[in-house]
Amino acid sequence: METLVNTIQGTTGDVHRRATRKAFLKLIPLMCAIYFMSFLDRTNVALAKIHLAADVGISAAAYGLGAGIFFIGYALLEVPSNLAAHRIGPRRWIARIAVSWGILSAAMMFVAGEWSFYIMRVLLGIAEAGLFPALMYMVTLWFATQDRPVAIGWIYTAPALALLLGNPIGGALLQLDGQGGLHGWQWMFLIEGIPSVLLGILLYFKLPDRPGQAPWLEQDEAAALEKEAVADMPQHAEYFSTDWVAAIKRPTTILIGLIYFLNQVAFVGLYFFTPAMISQMKIDSPLVVGLLSASVGLGFLLGVLVLPRIHRRVVNDSLYLGVLTLCLVLGAAAFIATASLVGKVLLFAVTAFFAGGVLPSYWSIAMKRLSGIQAAAGLAFINTVGLLGGFVGPYLFGMAETATGRSDSGFMVILVAAILGLLLVPLLAIAIGRESGTTAKTAARARASQGNARK
Repeated sequence: METLVNTIQGTTGDVHRRATRKAFLKLIPLMCAIYFMSFLDRTNVALAKIHLAADVGISAAAYGLGAGIFFIGYALLEVPSNLAAHRIGPRRWIARIAVSWGILSAAMMFVAGEWSFYIMRVLLGIAEAGLFPALMYMVTLWFATQDRPVAIGWIYTAPALALLLGNPIGGALLQLDGQGGLHGWQWMFLIEGIPSVLLGILLYFKLPDRPGQAPWLEQDEAAALEKEAVADMPQHAEYFSTDWVAAIKRPTTILIGLIYFLNQVAFVGLYFFTPAMISQMKIDSPLVVGLLSASVGLGFLLGVLVLPRIHRRVVNDSLYLGVLTLCLVLGAAAFIATASLVGKVLLFAVTAFFAGGVLPSYWSIAMKRLSGIQAAAGLAFINTVGLLGGFVGPYLFGMAETATGRSDSGFMVILVAAILGLLLVPLLAIAIGRESGTTAKTAARARASQGNARK
């Protein structure tokens, strides 16, 4: 009998591994494509910063506010948006998001001053609200706990590639200045917005909500994926359920959200202001600025490819986060201390390696403690708090540049945010320990109750 059980378990494991490989090959490229375009359309404004100042009079402080205000609109609708994704299915919701933000991204070409800039950035954030947590929610529906860090790491290659490839592409599009009576930045917004609309339409037909709806999975493969992911069914979602409120109130959820907030203050400020920092290094060519700005994308890409695989082998989540955050502190301090152009460009990549590479770990740590409607709400809450950091970061960078006249003074913001994040890591360790102890006690009581019932 024992041999038979082992054989069955081995067969089930083989089915799950085969199904997981299929999911990686079929699902992850679609999720990466949509996140790539969202990040490209969100961040291409960084390349337009200097040109917006010259053509429509947007100051550094106004640019910082406009760049960050995107995240206010995004954050306000994050939780209800992801609850909608849970209720009607991620496929339709993600497709709707892509089409609406693609249209608004292209409409950025009509910006004519500070107020129109603010309004368009808010609308763009509202349109994109819920995309990333919807993708993270899909990860909880498709992948087992041990596979999630790698899945999330692959998804995070999309924004990394958007920074790596998008900056040179955007720099090239800026060279169209004067063609057809349009500025280069107008061409950039228009040309980079249209593909998002087309991709949204494609996803509506090609992105299955859950394994049971995937035509490329066998029935036993779909069942194995859903069993290991411990997914619940969408019709059980209730907007006012105490289940999702409880997820938001968890100390671990709150602390991960706060650490993520500080990370986003640093990282979002970095990638929105890198082209301006490089321009102040006496580099005038938009194409060269775009190419050198890609160093942030390169560091980010290496981080999300390497660090999640290391995390997969680490038992102590809090210690791992602490080490990466300390490395971010040291990288920011090194940037401030160096005067070398080459050194600064290298440290852009190093800073992005740690600030961006740690991102999948936040989500995998949270996902270990959330599932179903709690995952939809808890992950959206964490992302909402992080998005507020996305607003605060560029705003502080803009204020720092206004006060000092130097874009690279924003690295002081990175240093302070990283130090504060490092101080929160021990509190997260305590919260995880208490939560694990409570879970263990609950399980022990359940086993004891079952034993008494048998007697």
